[in-house]
Amino acid sequence: MARRFLLSIDGGGVRGIVPALALARLEELTGRPARETFSFVAGTSTGALLAAAVAAGLPATQMVALYRDRTREIFSPRSPWNEIRRVVIGHKSNISNLRRVLESEFGAAASWCLNDSPVDLLLPAIHLSDAKPWYFVKNNPNNAGTTGGLGLLDCATASAAAPTYFDSWPMGYPVNGKLVDGGVGVTGNPVYQACVEAFCFSQGYRPAETTVVSFGTGRIRERSDPHFILSWLNWVVDTVLHAPEEQQTQLVARHYPSALLYRLDPLLAEDIALDDVTRIGELEAAGRLFAEQVDWPAMLAGRPTRFLRHPPHCPGASG
Repeated sequence: MARRFLLSIDGGGVRGIVPALALARLEELTGRPARETFSFVAGTSTGALLAAAVAAGLPATQMVALYRDRTREIFSPRSPWNEIRRVVIGHKSNISNLRRVLESEFGAAASWCLNDSPVDLLLPAIHLSDAKPWYFVKNNPNNAGTTGGLGLLDCATASAAAPTYFDSWPMGYPVNGKLVDGGVGVTGNPVYQACVEAFCFSQGYRPAETTVVSFGTGRIRERSDPHFILSWLNWVVDTVLHAPEEQQTQLVARHYPSALLYRLDPLLAEDIALDDVTRIGELEAAGRLFAEQVDWPAMLAGRPTRFLRHPPHCPGASG
């Protein structure tokens, strides 16, 4: 059986431009859309938007332009007033702004349901009333067949509804309620859930015949100490959304040691908030440098690179 490729992208708000640039480099090298390389795409929050775009066949350069040129339409300006608004009403920006931008970018694919996607996909979100995780996937004979008829953009929008940044996103049957960012819990990095879905509930995926490419959206060595209530709020929310990222990568390495796993998460010079659109230029510059370091030909051929993660029990393991 031919080797299959699984792509997973973490959450991170405006930092999503970093993996978008790496995917643009892939498409430049291969001369084809990323969905013709990856047969399974997964993403949480901003990663869900990118995963949906890959499934829809949008060029990665279009998503780079979205982050660079349109995030100011999505996020309210960072100001003392909007921080007060965040505390009083629970969020700074309206999720309807994100949905409007997505509809204008996705064209005909804006009306797709998950089952219309030519590739497998997984987009996590959390039910607000009972904190139940929802894993939005296409219907197939091996799963419950409950979410494939849901709208692609509904699922992506729900996954991106980061608490305190956006309001929740309502969905009808079978969800019947409001949803928030899938990163609340353990799926800020959805790579492990994507592997479980592929290897246990989908068709044609075997760990030994699968290459898993897991993208982060940039990390920092350490955060500054919070000193007042709003900085503590930022610290708590960002930690909740991103703390499990390394844990999920380790779970894949431990539970599926025969799969080839590449984890790519560049080190950023300093922390950049999920909604800080004023830093897009810095992120784009960092992302372009990082994209040049990604050896796509080696990864697609299954050769070692500095991003290859070894199972923890193997010699030379990374941790």
